Amino acid sequence: MSINVTYLKWLILMGIIEGTSTLVLFLVAMPMKYVWGHDNAVSLVGGIHGILFLGLVAMFILAWTIVPISGRLVVYGIIGAIVPFGPFVVDVMLYRILKENR
Repeated sequence: MSINVTYLKWLILMGIIEGTSTLVLFLVAMPMKYVWGHDNAVSLVGGIHGILFLGLVAMFILAWTIVPISGRLVVYGIIGAIVPFGPFVVDVMLYRILKENR
C-alpha cells in the first residue's frame, strides 16, 4: 500500500510543534503570569497554541484519507493533541508508519 510520505512528515512535524507549544504554555507562560504577573504571556502563547491545536486536529482528520492512516490513529491523534505530551507519543506511532514505508 502506498502512503503519502510527505504529508506524514508534515503531520509529525506539526505534532512536535504543537506539543512544544503546550510545554511553552505550561512551563513558561503560566509561571510568567502567576508568579511574575505578566498577564499577556498566557494570552499570546495561549492564542498561538490554540491555532496550532486546531491545525493539528485538522491535519489528523485530513490524514485519514490523504496518507491514509487508520481511524483509530486519527482518534489517538486528536486525543493526543488534548493531553500534554500526547503529540509526542502519537508521533512515535506515526514515525513507525513512516519507517515501515520508506
